[in-house]
Amino acid sequence: MVTADPRARLLHLSEERGVSLSALSGLIGRNATYLQQFVRKGSPRKLAENDRRKLADFLGVEEAELGAPEYISHSSTKGMGGKRNSNPDWLDIPRLAIEASAGPGALGAGDDAIGAFRFSARWLRGQGFEPAMLSAILVAGDSMEPLLRDGDEILVDRTPRPMRDGIHVVRVGDALLVKRVQTGVPGRLILESANPAYRPIELDLREVEVIGRVVWKSGRL
Repeated sequence: MVTADPRARLLHLSEERGVSLSALSGLIGRNATYLQQFVRKGSPRKLAENDRRKLADFLGVEEAELGAPEYISHSSTKGMGGKRNSNPDWLDIPRLAIEASAGPGALGAGDDAIGAFRFSARWLRGQGFEPAMLSAILVAGDSMEPLLRDGDEILVDRTPRPMRDGIHVVRVGDALLVKRVQTGVPGRLILESANPAYRPIELDLREVEVIGRVVWKSGRL
């Protein structure tokens, strides 16, 4: 059965999961007020198919709850980990099919989800994270050893914030890198490696796109 009011349902789900509508807008690649306009003002009149699918997968519900015809929900995938998570105490953060090089540089392969890490919703909120702005990617290379090792998976927070020193994922040209970013030189960024075998890279701010801050890692002992 198709949900009568997908706007009310989306608002309820965002509050239940502790994820703001602005963060969910960022998840689907829209501006921060997009879903606010959808919920409060009815614009757009309905969610685009791709937007609806991404939101349903992230929130762990059938697409029909967000306004899709019932047959579409039944034929859709069951979430990024192969199984929908309907328990609001836990949230699935997507693992993306891309690598951030901790070496000379590597090309990102794409942004399709290949699975998910499940986190406590309370823990994520306690850390100040917007779950919709988080994703996990793989580290490739040895330039960040011993801090980050080849094969580690890292959690990247894409929430827009004023730039500060720390470990970030950045894009330089077509290469996706994970480096310690230093901001002390006006108009410049310095990308440093933890491994002393690699020299720092100094670049103009316009040459670097900061994707997000690394806030957690998982790896073998």
